[in-house]
This record gives sequence, structure tokens and C-alpha cells, in this order.
Amino acid sequence: MPDSPTSPPLFLRAVRSLAAVKPRSELVVRDLDAPPRLAPHTWATSVEADIGHRGDGTDDLDEPDTSGRLILLYDPDGQDAWHGEFRLVCFVQARLEPEQLGDEMLPQVGWSWLTEALESSGAGFTALTGTVTQTASVRFGDGGGGPREDDVELRASWSPTESDADLSRHAVAFAALVASAAGLPPLGVPSLHRTTG
Repeated sequence: MPDSPTSPPLFLRAVRSLAAVKPRSELVVRDLDAPPRLAPHTWATSVEADIGHRGDGTDDLDEPDTSGRLILLYDPDGQDAWHGEFRLVCFVQARLEPEQLGDEMLPQVGWSWLTEALESSGAGFTALTGTVTQTASVRFGDGGGGPREDDVELRASWSPTESDADLSRHAVAFAALVASAAGLPPLGVPSLHRTTG
């Protein structure tokens, strides 16, 4: 648990700075159990988006169009590969629109969602690495035999360079990444998507 008395103050400061960020209303944020073996101290959250999401906090996104997980790793002794004590790991999965299928530029576009989000938020980072993968799936069994669904998956990790452990800009960047992957318009720009109800 992040608030354990044994958690180092620097880790707690980083967690609180990440958790304090409130993303745009179309995104649903939930706490997650962090994988315990990746580092001595870990924390995780999820951010989900759905084109049909009302944004009022009352709907449940059982199968969101876009979902993401952000994990904070902290090792007080540091790790050479991290270039520091902290490492952020993210995974984002987004459903593709039919017109995006077969787009050879999709991996570059997907990666640019992350790099542009980090840069526009002013987050300091180093040792950025990751992959962008296009996948296809069809459900089988009870209720299966459904249509093929194509997704894009982005996995990435980077080391924050903020010396004061205020990682709020990284939380802002992650929320912006999920919003871009979901196809949400920039804040202040009305959506052209029509919802029926």
C-alpha cells in the first residue's frame, strides 16, 4: 500500500502527485493493485475512455473502447537501466476504427500520442522505450462468434527526471495519451461524434 508507514517519503510524494491529477470528465480513473515484484515500491492506476461515455461519473465501462494502466516503480537504490530511482510503465489499448485498419503509419502515430503528450505536458523524462502493436481478435464460446475487433496496443516505460518527485505532469501526459488513443477531441474543441439515446 502506498500509504504504509514503511513507504519512503519520496515515493509517497510521487504517488500523491500522480493521484492528485484530475483528468477531463470523459475519462474514468480507478486505483489498481500494482504488480509487487517489479520494484521494492509500486503503485498503479487505470484510465478508461469510451466514445459513448457520458462523463458524469455514473456509467460503468465494462468494455471500454480505450483503456490504459500507469504503474509507478520506485527503488531507493536506483537501477542502472532506469537512470534513477523512479520508472513509469504504461500500457494503452484502443479499438481501431475500420478506416484505420491496414494503416502502415499506425505504429508511428500511436507512438506520437505518447511523445507529444509528454512534451506538451512539460514532463521531464529519459530512457523512453516501448512498442506499438496492432492486434485482431474474435470472441468464441458462449456469446462468441462476434465480429472481429482490431486494437492498437502501446507499451512504454520511461524515467521521470523531476528531482522533487512531483510527477503530476506525467499523470497529465498519461491522461492525454489515453484521450488521444480514444479519439477524443482536444479540450475546448467540440466533438463531431453523434450519440444516440
